[in-house]
Amino acid sequence: MLERLAGAHRDLLSQVGQRIVGQREVLDGILTAIFSGGHALLVGVPGLAKTLMVQTLAETLDLGFNRIQFTPDLMPSDITGTEIIEEDLATGKRGFRFVRGPVFANIVLADEVNRTPPKTQAALLQAMQEHEVSAAGQTHTLPSPFFVLATQNPIEQEGTYPLPEAQLDRFMFELRVDYPSQDEEEAIVAQTTGDATADVRPVLTAEDVLAMQHLVRRIPVSQALVKAAVTLVRMTRPPEPASLPFIKEYISWGAGPRASQYLVLGAKARAALDGRPMADEDDLRQVAPTVLTHRIVINFAAEAAGRTASDIIAQLLKEARWQPK
Repeated sequence: MLERLAGAHRDLLSQVGQRIVGQREVLDGILTAIFSGGHALLVGVPGLAKTLMVQTLAETLDLGFNRIQFTPDLMPSDITGTEIIEEDLATGKRGFRFVRGPVFANIVLADEVNRTPPKTQAALLQAMQEHEVSAAGQTHTLPSPFFVLATQNPIEQEGTYPLPEAQLDRFMFELRVDYPSQDEEEAIVAQTTGDATADVRPVLTAEDVLAMQHLVRRIPVSQALVKAAVTLVRMTRPPEPASLPFIKEYISWGAGPRASQYLVLGAKARAALDGRPMADEDDLRQVAPTVLTHRIVINFAAEAAGRTASDIIAQLLKEARWQPK
């Protein structure tokens, strides 16, 4: 099964590579989140093919895909669905029927998720955590597997609503989508300005994805690696005795226990995608920045010093003595 997952990983990257040039780290991050059963937040400027990347991945996984364009006038029912009055033509009786919203899909792309007010953003909270939607006193189960992949524009902040910490914490990873290199951009232009279109084929089914999620959870980790993950997360909290001086100076709030869970799950998924039977310290170190960056809250001193959450986490990974023994 491990060999099949590793082979599927290569095939998925190959299929997506027919439409997406570069962005290997982002694609690996999305696949790691998917096979861990988590959600991912993609942060990048417009025009970097974030939407196309997610849509193509959905095709290669043969999963149901819906895109929701978040706008200031979007209502919660536009996401979850609503009840309508329906009349039975035979009997003339009227009754309510629930019409499912776009959140009822395997992969939901929440495009520019920070452009809608908190009331509408909160409509995703129950879906992301419990994989359910409650409406009019009824609970509706979402399809399985279920993932939310949200995008966010880091440049334009006018008329936006920053995601609350409770919602950010439900995203397993925050993935930064950077500009392509010179060679990659030339390849993108050459590929997208012609008449040919790239077709992709499904590599896995929904049942395969669910089976591989269970496989990822069965990947063993040592107690030392679990301790290292918990120790690292606790070091992001200023009140902890083990936290370093720059953490106490620049951070108001550190990461919670969900970060420790996602560190270990992410390390397991990376090992499984590489075909390895056990996760190690390198796997933990690779997923740490994407797990921790959006879970810490920097203070005014950090902003005044020009420090960002990402470079604070990078310094923590460099200086902290948290490696498993």
